[in-house]
Amino acid sequence: MIAIHADLLDFPSAPHWGVTDPQAVRWRPDHWLLVGDDGRIAGVQAADPGPEWIREDQRGRLLMPGFVDTHVHSPQLGVMASFGTELLDWLHTYTFPAERAWADPAVAAAGSALFLDALLAHGTTAAVVFPTVHKASAEALFEAASERGMRIVAGKVLMDRHAPDGLRDDVAGAERDCVDLIQRWHGRGRNAYAVTVRFAPTSTPAQLAMAGALCRADPTLYLQTHVAENRDEVRWVGELFPRSRSYLDVYAGAGLLHARSVLAHGIWLDAADRAALHEAGAQIAFCPSSNLFLGSGLFDWPATAAAGVQVSVASDVGGGTSLSMQRTLADGYKVQALLGKDSGHDLTAWVALHAATRGAAQALQLGHEIGLLEPGLLADLCLWDWSVGPVDGQRQRVARDLHEKVFAWMLLSDERHLVRTWVAGRQRYERDRA
Repeated sequence: MIAIHADLLDFPSAPHWGVTDPQAVRWRPDHWLLVGDDGRIAGVQAADPGPEWIREDQRGRLLMPGFVDTHVHSPQLGVMASFGTELLDWLHTYTFPAERAWADPAVAAAGSALFLDALLAHGTTAAVVFPTVHKASAEALFEAASERGMRIVAGKVLMDRHAPDGLRDDVAGAERDCVDLIQRWHGRGRNAYAVTVRFAPTSTPAQLAMAGALCRADPTLYLQTHVAENRDEVRWVGELFPRSRSYLDVYAGAGLLHARSVLAHGIWLDAADRAALHEAGAQIAFCPSSNLFLGSGLFDWPATAAAGVQVSVASDVGGGTSLSMQRTLADGYKVQALLGKDSGHDLTAWVALHAATRGAAQALQLGHEIGLLEPGLLADLCLWDWSVGPVDGQRQRVARDLHEKVFAWMLLSDERHLVRTWVAGRQRYERDRA
């Protein structure tokens, strides 16, 4: 049993846009978080818990739930920061060649271990992940996640057209692989299976129909894909699926739009699309760093939220340029600022951090497990320094209130500020003391 003494921050309710007072924030400075031997939070208190607990004095540091990254690609660490292309060219020039290597189980195993350890070293304890089209890549990811006790949602990528040799499957073979992976991994430990459609152009109508049938057969499965990321992509989808009203409608028509659907990007959606997302209970994974880096466009978060659509936040590495959720949220603030500060696009620290912790957990129907510093939930935790140098140290010293303090931390911090990460109460990362 361990007890951690720190400044505790979490979000029991959803904050309102533009509101900086801490009405939706649970701020418990100088408190003890108690973690039982079962890996669950046992309590929070101001008083010293006593000598029966292994006490960790981390006073003056920030303790939060681990981040939840709702869209990230495990084989793409090596294509981050690749120069000079937009989405479709970027896929063929950088992404697909990198993913082809994961047909080798040894490459997939080593890459999955590297990827998950990198997430933990950036403060992310749960993620919705794209491996590759190869069954071995999903096997390796689930194995590595099980070894670390992490909450991972993933599945073999489906692509049966418009992809190079070595990265295409077929409908029958893909279905066999998915069924086997679902039987072996879905619900085993903290693994969950996601029917994983790369994006509409790389799946035939027959494969999309097969994916929809898998979802209907087991409503506990997730669905992950990309939607309306880039204008050229949207035009291409219109040419490939002329009978569908919109890009999103392609997925809806195949039975892929439901309460466990995680759709990355969603920049170029209209009001009818947002209404369909709301009705289905699906979520958009906002990927600001990737959207900026690839020049894809500016996602209107307030308009999407106003339509009743759940919005989570994602690094989208390798299109994104960092696994750090703070860097991702900082880019999210800039995206909203570009859309117009006079039209309600001020992204507060409360809305941003809620979306990357409690909000993401709830959107994934995992609010009973993660996202809060609450007794009974699993102790997926991250301990942070408020500052690590003279610049952010000075900014913290002059902060006038709690929101200013946390907002400055969110904008100026990254993985260098991470001290320690726990997954289900077990320490999985510690910063090098040197």
